[in-house]
Amino acid sequence: MGIKDMHKRSPLKKPTWIIILVSLVCVFLVIGYAYPPHGSTACYIYSSSGCKKISRWLPPPERQLTDAEIASHVVIKNLLNTPSIKSKNPKIAFMFLSPGSLAFERLWDKFFKGHEGRFSVYIHASKVKPVHSSQYFQNRETHSDKVDWGKISMVDAEKRLLANALLDLDNQHFVLLSDSCVPLHDFDYTYNYLMYANVSFIDSFEDPGPHGSGRYSDHMLPEVEKKFFRKGAQWFTMKRQHAIIVMADSLYYTKFRDYCRPGMDGRNCYADEHYLPTFFHMFDPTGIANWSVTHVDWSERKWHPKSYGLKDVSYQLINNLSSITESVHETSDKKRVTTITPCMWNGMNRPCYLFARKFLPETLDTMIYLFSRYTTI
Repeated sequence: MGIKDMHKRSPLKKPTWIIILVSLVCVFLVIGYAYPPHGSTACYIYSSSGCKKISRWLPPPERQLTDAEIASHVVIKNLLNTPSIKSKNPKIAFMFLSPGSLAFERLWDKFFKGHEGRFSVYIHASKVKPVHSSQYFQNRETHSDKVDWGKISMVDAEKRLLANALLDLDNQHFVLLSDSCVPLHDFDYTYNYLMYANVSFIDSFEDPGPHGSGRYSDHMLPEVEKKFFRKGAQWFTMKRQHAIIVMADSLYYTKFRDYCRPGMDGRNCYADEHYLPTFFHMFDPTGIANWSVTHVDWSERKWHPKSYGLKDVSYQLINNLSSITESVHETSDKKRVTTITPCMWNGMNRPCYLFARKFLPETLDTMIYLFSRYTTI
């Protein structure tokens, strides 16, 4: 082979060497990422800015779960994949969270009448023993304890109600209500809506503002990452399977008990607004509706929602509330981004709300009068 032939063939070798060189550089970078430099000498090879740039190019390494997380995930996933016990007489558990007597007990009496055997009633009275006016509420108090607004004791009361209701194997759906809640539909409509829904009605949405992610604490790491932190209304309804999962959880509950509370690190975090929305977003996001079937009006943007007094209550009000077909969420940051989502029930757009609050006790007689009108249409 002559010199002339060598000159002809040498250009063909350059691409090969370039490919080899690039491959070696890639391998070097990947090794550097998988086994990141810890010393100053090693980092000098990359330069500190170079190390940061490389880490941005490549996907983050998968975090190793702790033993507690692995155990928790195993329990939760197995419960989600285990069908609930079927009942020949499925009931809805109506769980009332109240300081004492229920102002709307007579209204609920009308709601329940004639449907005996299809519901159960449970009352958590945190201050005084209730005085009852309805047979359906007699002797239905659970073991109660003190409840402080905004503190973990609110979640404890919810779990206490769920535990008592789960003892009855016929209870297949669980509804959390307050003493100021009223029904917007008749019993049959409510029963069918909940019992045949393919999801639990747990409110959960992402709020990047101070009343949402701004309440997150890094102390929740590694189990609860900020990207999973969600906000939602306290008032839920859930299927039996989800209720059992809530009772089985201790790991994530503990995180919210210890690090989501008023006044911690200059933040006011309220566990009842974040624990369940975050927990179910992490483990069964497609199994929840992301809205609550209890209507609450926060349009006044105060610490507490709008209250409905005697002058506010009318047939038109109830009709308006019971006809809403879209769920609205608004962020708490300066942008005030509003997200409007159709309320989908088993793939169909249906009215969102079965209950509403906060109704003042003075509206009781008017609500009883209106109930027979708005539930016969």
